[in-house]
Amino acid sequence: MAKKSPTVHNPSELRKASGMNQTEFWKRFGVTQSAGSRYESGRSLPRPLKLLMQAQIDGAFDEATLARLLKKVTSAK
Repeated sequence: MAKKSPTVHNPSELRKASGMNQTEFWKRFGVTQSAGSRYESGRSLPRPLKLLMQAQIDGAFDEATLARLLKKVTSAK
């Protein structure tokens, strides 16, 4: 049986497959470690976050693009 790839429906597996700890993984998406922990424990991901994560899984953008987007969004406050 083929091993299933991690998906946004199981963020804990997705993070573990990335080889990152919770702080590193969730920071990339502008999410705190504590919120990320709640998502990994079963709390539903907000739809915009789920879409962003799925777009990255699908290869719509790379890590550098994700970092630039996060910087633009957080500096606009």
